[in-house]
Amino acid sequence: MIDLSLLREDPKNIKSLVLKKDPNFDFDQLVRLDQDARALRGSVEQLRNEKNSLAKQAGKGITDELRNKSIEIGKNLKKEEESLRRLEVELKKLWLSCPNILMNDVPEGKKESNQVIKVFDEKREYDFPIKNHLELGESLGWFDFESAASMSGSQFALYKGEAVRLMYALINFMLRINTKHGFQLISPPELVTEQSLINSGNLPKFAEDVYKLPEDDLYLIPTAEVSLTNLYAGKILSKEDLPLNLCAWTSCFRREAGGYGSQERGLIRIHQFEKVELYTLSEPQNSEEEQKKMLACAEEILQELGLHYRVSLLAAQDCSFPSAKTYDVEVWIPSQERYYEVSSVSNCTDFQARRASIRYREESNSKPRLVHTLNASSLALPRLMVAIMENYQTKDGKIEFSSSIQEILNKTW
Repeated sequence: MIDLSLLREDPKNIKSLVLKKDPNFDFDQLVRLDQDARALRGSVEQLRNEKNSLAKQAGKGITDELRNKSIEIGKNLKKEEESLRRLEVELKKLWLSCPNILMNDVPEGKKESNQVIKVFDEKREYDFPIKNHLELGESLGWFDFESAASMSGSQFALYKGEAVRLMYALINFMLRINTKHGFQLISPPELVTEQSLINSGNLPKFAEDVYKLPEDDLYLIPTAEVSLTNLYAGKILSKEDLPLNLCAWTSCFRREAGGYGSQERGLIRIHQFEKVELYTLSEPQNSEEEQKKMLACAEEILQELGLHYRVSLLAAQDCSFPSAKTYDVEVWIPSQERYYEVSSVSNCTDFQARRASIRYREESNSKPRLVHTLNASSLALPRLMVAIMENYQTKDGKIEFSSSIQEILNKTW
């Protein structure tokens, strides 16, 4: 959630930053609801004070005048408390749907306004007609999408043989890289409560995209970011604890409400996938440096794999809901002649920390402050496998791993 005190102090500037990200958000209604709620709280507090004053007077003797006045105030208080309750529910719902405030250097616009800030290596050239990962996977016996659809429905994947070996080898490799950079390994639950998803910013805005288990009132995580956000929810850390650099490998589950294009077949967009996630809790003044550190981790993995990629600073309307600034790491997919995101490195400033009440003290007796939270995919496995398969394919339809990938496989198996 954004800081409402900033909204009250400088509504014009905060409005411009919020609408830069989401032009359709009803910012004026948020301001009105906040003003109405504050005014009504004042009125309720005044009535409570009057009722308490009458109660003290009644201690010296109850008169008809006191009784009638107390009854009248009681009725008005009950009515206004109910009005305040409804108003605060409406305010909180809209407040929870307000996107994070963007950093000043985030460019305006939609996806087409993203700024490419780095390109690594060059696109591979082929002297033969290339195949996509579906064709390669079918001929090599790596996938069985038909069986996956039969047991689970469309947009699920079943990996076989060499594909399974490669996937787990890549996970092991990524965990090694990330721990080398100081990230602590965490294995969190993949089922979480509704409040956990509210804390991370997934609810209420993205309710259609998460899988729910109604009987247990639990949800499958769309990303380990949710679990890691809630690891320190409601806690007060010390300055010496920060930064907290965490790393988790989990399965992720996304309904991905809406249709799919022909380019998103196979592993490009699926409902269940493996992902290694980085998560950092930082002092506010250090969060931009921590973001660079997380970006470097994601880049090192792709460089070791010998894959061509680019890094883009996302424009305002392409940033995720909780993000104040995001870099996307996009790998080249030869069959589609386009880049696909394999990592989003986002600084969420104090947006998630405010929702989850994650704070720290600079001194033992100082007032607690909100931390900044950051997250990064490091990396999403399906698209990474697509990139490896397609970039290292041979003329006869096989996959010829580079020496670095072969070494990764050998270390795991």
